Amino acid sequence: MQQENERPDAPSSQAPGTGEETPVAAATAGDPGGEALDAPETAGDAADETARRLEALSAENRKLKEDYLRALAEAENARRMADKRIEDNNKYALQGFARALLGVADNLSRALMAAPETTRQENETLRTLAVGVEMTARELEAVLTKHAVRRVEALNQPFDPNLHQAVQELEDVTVPTGTVVQVYQDGYVLNERLLRPAMVVVSRGGPRREEVSANEAVDRTI
Repeated sequence: MQQENERPDAPSSQAPGTGEETPVAAATAGDPGGEALDAPETAGDAADETARRLEALSAENRKLKEDYLRALAEAENARRMADKRIEDNNKYALQGFARALLGVADNLSRALMAAPETTRQENETLRTLAVGVEMTARELEAVLTKHAVRRVEALNQPFDPNLHQAVQELEDVTVPTGTVVQVYQDGYVLNERLLRPAMVVVSRGGPRREEVSANEAVDRTI
């Protein structure tokens, strides 16, 4: 009865017949928790990898944004250039046609110059014809003005190489040097673009325009 009540002893970590611990017990004692020692190193590597990926994604995002902004700017420049070309085409579409009409205006002016006022008074038919030519010339000029074609002001103006073409110089000490004293052929512009320069005669031998301007300024202050 006494032997039946006795419980068997707990399993011993010692090998039978020896005083040493078994390999299992030794490993457990030396490394509590098993693989837990490798966890910090694995977590650090994962964090570094995540940081590297975030940095790469951020760089790619910046590049995509720069490419988008560059493409947007190029598209805007292309749109502006297209709008400018359309505007120029609208403004100067009549350039060739208007230049062709200038010859008609020149011929009408020559016809009037061939019939001076004194001659018209002596000839009724010529006077009537001149009136018709003047009306035609005025109507043509009105049509040109309506379509932004205007005559270049040249007579008594300072010579401007952008608007005038000098065909002759004339000695004239009564006006500043470089003054247009005669117009052989009128010039015209279309929306500020030169269609044809005015053919003019320019003075020389007179005072410099700068000196005249300075004297006028002094006179105004007196």
